[in-house]
Amino acid sequence: MEQTKYSVGLDIGTTKIVAIIGKENEYGKIEVLGIGRSRSLGVHRGVVNNITQTIQSIQQAVEQAEANSGLKIGSVTVGIAGQHIRSLQHSDYITRPNSEEVIGEEDLETLCNQVYKLVMLPGEEIIHVLPQEYRVDGQAEVKQPIGMYGGRLEANFHVVVGQVSSIKNIGRCIKSAGLNLDNITLEPLASANAVLSQEEKEAGVALIDIGGGTTDLAIFKDGIIRHTAVIPFGGNVITEDIKEGCSIIEKQAELLKIKFGSAWPGENKDNEIVSIPGLRGREPKEITLKNLSKIIHARVVEIIEQVYLEIKNYGHEEQKKKLIGGIVLTGGGSQLKHLKQLVEYITGMDTRIGYPNEHMAGDSDAEIASPTYATAVGLLMNAVENSHRFPRVRESQQQAAAAGEMVLEEVGRQEGETSRQKERKSVFDRWADKLKEFLDNAE
Repeated sequence: MEQTKYSVGLDIGTTKIVAIIGKENEYGKIEVLGIGRSRSLGVHRGVVNNITQTIQSIQQAVEQAEANSGLKIGSVTVGIAGQHIRSLQHSDYITRPNSEEVIGEEDLETLCNQVYKLVMLPGEEIIHVLPQEYRVDGQAEVKQPIGMYGGRLEANFHVVVGQVSSIKNIGRCIKSAGLNLDNITLEPLASANAVLSQEEKEAGVALIDIGGGTTDLAIFKDGIIRHTAVIPFGGNVITEDIKEGCSIIEKQAELLKIKFGSAWPGENKDNEIVSIPGLRGREPKEITLKNLSKIIHARVVEIIEQVYLEIKNYGHEEQKKKLIGGIVLTGGGSQLKHLKQLVEYITGMDTRIGYPNEHMAGDSDAEIASPTYATAVGLLMNAVENSHRFPRVRESQQQAAAAGEMVLEEVGRQEGETSRQKERKSVFDRWADKLKEFLDNAE
């Protein structure tokens, strides 16, 4: 099989690293060709804190995916999260030299490029510039200005910002694992692509992705991303609480949470007890399920309240900004028993669990349709979409990689050579190019 026919999404999470190889079938659905996962040892709360261990974990996941599919992985699309991520709203405009010509993609790119030049705090870098609504000569709420006449083009942008060092560390891990970095995407955006329908995005919906180290939030309304946030708590904090509260080891705490854990204490009777084997011949410990769910409940309430605060900050309580689609829970943490009911109770919003099977081919492995793989599937979808957008650039990248060359500098240089740049690149792709050049110069 040619290399251009398939794409790879790599989810570098706090508890696991997942590599998914896939391609688009003739019906426009994603067909998974191979999956590899490994324990994530060098990531804490979504941020790489041990380069060597992260590289090893990436290589393990990639090798497993290659063995499963019989294909060779050259380049990957990676997700980024962590508490260093923040977002802001920004408005900008350009005055077009000739208002007699219709607005084209070049004008939108010029406007987006202008936003990329915003001065950030020291050590921060813009990751995504996401246009919301446009205005053309004062005409508001224009969703797609291409083809219209106008002299002044304005837009509101949702700008996602992250720490340069964290972004650089991810790039270094990818490069050291022998891979090329195709693109880098905010994880809540990837998860949203995988589990949300277009109708939900139009109606207004909050996606809550509960991972091991972080809880990611993405809010959509009128089909447009309105707000993103990363909260530095996830499933690992619940496990930690069980470990401390029951005086048991982490492995046992994790198993207890998965098998017997519930977010609703009222569900368990006082006489329901589980016995945990003692360490090295010590007496077994007896833990009541009511106490277990009380520990879980306390921490889950804290996480949901933090997320709900972000939803209120967006303005959900205003009639115009109301999220009719409610909340969609995904990620490994969303599988906790009675979590859906607790979220509905605290927020008063309709809630469902999001499974990433909407865009998958019918014969996909049932395991991949689990909320645990939502981010990885979303990253794969992003990689497939980008390969369609400019296949020629991708082909040349992969030929160069096959010849043992690193193409990062070349792709970075292409950005400056606008006269040669025939492929239409999105803002995501250009940012990935800048990062690649930045990584090479850092060596």
